[in-house]
Amino acid sequence: LSAGVCCCCAALRPRYKRLVDNIFPEDPKDGLVKADMEKLTFYAVSAPEKLDRIGAYLAERLSRDVVRHRYGYVLIAMEALDQLLMACHSQSIKPFVESFLHMVAKLLESGEPKLQVLGTNSFVKFANIEEDTPSYHRRYDFFVSRFSAMCHSRDQDPEVQTEIRIAGIRGIQGVVRKTVNDELRATIWEPQHMDKIVPSLLFNMQKIEDIDSRTGPQSSPTGGVKEENPSVLAENCFRELLGRATYGNMNNAVRPVFAHLDHHKLWDPNEFAVSCFKIIMYSIQAQYSHHVIQEILGHLDVRKKDSPRVRAGIIQVLLEAVAIAAKGSIGPTVLEVFNTLLKHLRISVDLEMGDRRSSAGSATLSTSSKESDERIVQNAIIQTIGFFGSNLPDYQRSEIMMFIMSKVPVLGATGQSLDPSHLGDLGTRRIQIMLLRSLLMVTSGYKATTISNALPAPFLDPLLSPSLMEDSELRQLVLEILHNLIDRHDNRAKLRGIRIIPDVSDLKIKRDKISRQDVSFMKKHGQQLYRHIYLGCKEEDNVQKNFELLFTSLALTTIELANEEVVIDLIQLAIALQDIAIINEDNLPMFNRCGVMALVAAYLNFLSQMIAVPAFCQHVSKVIETRSVEASYFLPETIFKDKCDLPKSLEKDETDLFFLTNKIAESLGGSGYSVERLSVPYVPQVTDEDRLSRRKSIVDTVSLQVDILSGSNTEDKIDNTEEITFEALKKAIDNSGLEEQEKEKRRLVIEKFQKAPFEEIAAQCETKANLLHDRLAQILELTIRPPPSPSGTMTITAGHAHYHSVPVYEMKFPDLCVY
Repeated sequence: LSAGVCCCCAALRPRYKRLVDNIFPEDPKDGLVKADMEKLTFYAVSAPEKLDRIGAYLAERLSRDVVRHRYGYVLIAMEALDQLLMACHSQSIKPFVESFLHMVAKLLESGEPKLQVLGTNSFVKFANIEEDTPSYHRRYDFFVSRFSAMCHSRDQDPEVQTEIRIAGIRGIQGVVRKTVNDELRATIWEPQHMDKIVPSLLFNMQKIEDIDSRTGPQSSPTGGVKEENPSVLAENCFRELLGRATYGNMNNAVRPVFAHLDHHKLWDPNEFAVSCFKIIMYSIQAQYSHHVIQEILGHLDVRKKDSPRVRAGIIQVLLEAVAIAAKGSIGPTVLEVFNTLLKHLRISVDLEMGDRRSSAGSATLSTSSKESDERIVQNAIIQTIGFFGSNLPDYQRSEIMMFIMSKVPVLGATGQSLDPSHLGDLGTRRIQIMLLRSLLMVTSGYKATTISNALPAPFLDPLLSPSLMEDSELRQLVLEILHNLIDRHDNRAKLRGIRIIPDVSDLKIKRDKISRQDVSFMKKHGQQLYRHIYLGCKEEDNVQKNFELLFTSLALTTIELANEEVVIDLIQLAIALQDIAIINEDNLPMFNRCGVMALVAAYLNFLSQMIAVPAFCQHVSKVIETRSVEASYFLPETIFKDKCDLPKSLEKDETDLFFLTNKIAESLGGSGYSVERLSVPYVPQVTDEDRLSRRKSIVDTVSLQVDILSGSNTEDKIDNTEEITFEALKKAIDNSGLEEQEKEKRRLVIEKFQKAPFEEIAAQCETKANLLHDRLAQILELTIRPPPSPSGTMTITAGHAHYHSVPVYEMKFPDLCVY
């Protein structure tokens, strides 16, 4: 009777329940009853309105089996759910999906690892199904939290722990895929979800990396091993997540990376941080690279008070990010990158100088260590600036060169962005050197079509200013930057080192015909370049590298910018450099004097072979041969040796050892060169840069030279009644043959102003002023009448003149213009 009642009750049950019950065998080991599963699937497809009831009943059975630990039936129920989910795609499937997700959540909540893995596998299958219509009410908050927790599993069994972590990573991957393909994809990018997903992935990547670092490098794993490796799986998921990020949610995906690196103190050492950001930069879309760079810069600002090694680690990460971004789109962050880095460079120098001042007199180990750490920060900043700038297109690189140069502090100048007033001389020098080093890296490989593009006036003037500083390293950096910009044919490597080149043709120098733009540049700025080379040779702290760079500067100028006019200018400059060593107005040490002589010899040897004038080459070769026998210390191969015997004095009458202006002019004149200017001694221009420099100003020297023209003492006074004739004027303006006398007068005047008492100099200046007053009155009263000539006459008459009022002049000169 009871059996009949049971059969009757079973017959009265709904058909969907009977079909569901039939798929479960008596022994769960037998697995799903396939024939009955096919009937259930056909029924579900034929009557999709029953799907929600089928799902609810399966969920009820599964919940009961989970509580009773009947895991065999749980597996069967999940297999049936998976098959129904794959087979049914009707509009009515949404309620069934809710039941399905409820069952997956039950499995994930259980403490049994097998059930958690089972639930994850079912969710991944569901995530790969594309639904016909989006579900606006479905949320995956629970699954994000649960899968993230599984990623941090700490099960005592290593195999179980790995299995659960892999399941958690695959679950996160499923959530990402499902939400991105859904209309609700914006929800997964919310910070509360990203703050769980991203650290979970990084945790697994980091943990396995730590194990690898302890056990050493592993052999290349097979494909199956890679699938079971949480690190590889987490990295793939991380790449996929970033690859799906868009403009609006990129920052939400990147910021948790900083939080994870900060929390686990992974900036020092920063190998893992660098690898993370490499993955980020290669995974995101290229047009979003500037978002990541901005986030790194912002985090650097946040951590500006941290230890130097932490800041250096962040800057190193920025360098790696910039290296990748420079190949794509950097966006509007170019100036922001440089501005932030220069700001942190200033902060680092401030900290270094502050520590040095606080520890004055007590050089402790900790302070020294902190200073060296700050140097690491500064070097990292310079490297980043240089690498970033060198990868920019030329038009942006020119702007960055101007931008960096505007930040270089110059003592005595105003309006500098990096105010040196609080740093002191040492701090200012540190910033100057580091900014010039970064500028050197930015200019590396820069190939401008014309020199005026590479060295515009707003850039050239401030660049050359540090070359007047009393710091050999600063001057070296300036010259190296000039080499980067001038050398457009990569000849610098062939000219490295200062030496007498036997045959310049062996160097295979590359050069083009000088363009009009380059000729115009040299007319405008050539004297400025000559001036800085001239003054650079007069510095007492010059070492061998300074002379080598000065030689390279002259050689590159010859190759890239020299026409016939510039060649004469360069020879005039070389003779003036030789006079520096011979006359020695600046009291240079003997090493410097011999170094300048060697520089002139090396350069004139190079120049003579470049212009290939036989007589000029012969004169240069003869002087070099004489020096090699009688005064080898005037040649670079000897003077720059470690142990070189220097002469006690430098005799001026040993003309065989010197390059003579008259012989050079004679040799070049015969080849068509205009050599008239060689008879005029070179005098450097005076600019405002001398006022800003910290070296002995040339203004005083040039002022004294002007003083000489009016007479250096009262014994040279001209008789007030002496008649000024045409021949006298002609003789006065003809300065040929007076070169030696003028040099000697300059030397005497400079020596007098350096050694004479102030009262004596003041009295002499007053006497000269009175003399000038009287002389002016006499000249205005004179009548100058030159002898008659076929071309006409010249008459200048003037009435009585007074010092404060001068009458109108009557002048007659048909053919001669007087100014």
